[in-house]
Amino acid sequence: MPSKNTLVPSNMYQNGEMDPAVKALEARQDEIMRKLYELKAAVEGLAKTVTTPDADLDLTVGGGLSSSQSCAFHGTADLDTLLGKDLGALRDIVINANPAQPPITLLVLHKLLCQRYRVLSTVHVHSSVSSVPEQLLSCLGPRHPDSYARHLFQLGFTLIWKDVPKLQMKFNVQNMCPVEGEANVARFLFKLLAPYPSDVASATLVDNWVDAAFFQLAEGGTKERAVVLRALNSTLGRGPWLVGREVSLADVACYCCLLLTGAASSAPANVQRWLQSCENLGHFGPAKVLRQ
Repeated sequence: MPSKNTLVPSNMYQNGEMDPAVKALEARQDEIMRKLYELKAAVEGLAKTVTTPDADLDLTVGGGLSSSQSCAFHGTADLDTLLGKDLGALRDIVINANPAQPPITLLVLHKLLCQRYRVLSTVHVHSSVSSVPEQLLSCLGPRHPDSYARHLFQLGFTLIWKDVPKLQMKFNVQNMCPVEGEANVARFLFKLLAPYPSDVASATLVDNWVDAAFFQLAEGGTKERAVVLRALNSTLGRGPWLVGREVSLADVACYCCLLLTGAASSAPANVQRWLQSCENLGHFGPAKVLRQ
């Protein structure tokens, strides 16, 4: 029984237990508070969006991923060190992408980011796009159950399907110019997972493979692709990965761009073995799903 000093009226208890009507009232109150938190999160999200030029949204599809799996990349996970201290609830990464050219490299990196950080992921559709396939609306995974509480996350990853000629990323929109091109955005996201190789030669090799992936495999002609495939086959004959002993952005970019061209099935033996090794890691699922 409640003490005499309690603020809860004694008639709220029956046989030492709280009246069912009071329990129902508390449940309704909890539900109202949950909806208020969701509304607050939505308002905060709109406030963030207002600071991003041309980000008027017509359709919102919530999504979020969290995973307890370990990340394939070994490096710092201190966002304050990587991006500088931020007093906000989380750091927002906003990407405008054309649905006619889905950025599958970024979807793979997003999956890896979700294994390293607490990421609040959302998908939006801009008014410049009439329709988007269902698989693109759900490409960042299901809505996170805690998405109404932005303060629980470290990173915000917002993908806006928009009619843009080139992929754009906006981060810290007050102080940073937009980053354009999937290759450049991939470099930015990868550095949140693991640092580039410390030696200049290896770092240059990574950049060289990334450029070859996007500008020769993805956008080049038949002859250019054949040259890259021969180089891939030769390099992978000397080791399991393209640069060093671990997976790097070079592997992510080349895998995704090779998948994009449809040439993976006819690739040379060493490349085929490497493709299988990439898929065995489990991080390349989003890319493969979108290309099926």
